Amino acid sequence: MKFYQVFSTVDSRKVADEIAGTLVRERLAACAQVTGPVESTYWWKGKVETSKEWLILIKTSASKLNSLIERLKEIHPYDVPEIIAHEIVSGNPEYLGWIKEVTE
Repeated sequence: MKFYQVFSTVDSRKVADEIAGTLVRERLAACAQVTGPVESTYWWKGKVETSKEWLILIKTSASKLNSLIERLKEIHPYDVPEIIAHEIVSGNPEYLGWIKEVTE
């Protein structure tokens, strides 16, 4: 079984907490951690922007990954949200088992 950590950023702690809660309540994620603020620098609409954002780290199973991404796109406030998934290649077997149990 494969597991993923999904990264996303938003412009407020309140929105980050709401997204984290929604994804966990809907069992698309086993857990979601919010950290920040972080300073992001990026190109947007032809110029360099800098903003304060909050990072959401989301753990899920492969079977829920596509549904999680689609739901995150639905509830995310950005026009083009950062949604990046990294496969978890190794980890505590008990923790990975817990992710499976919670999301399956």
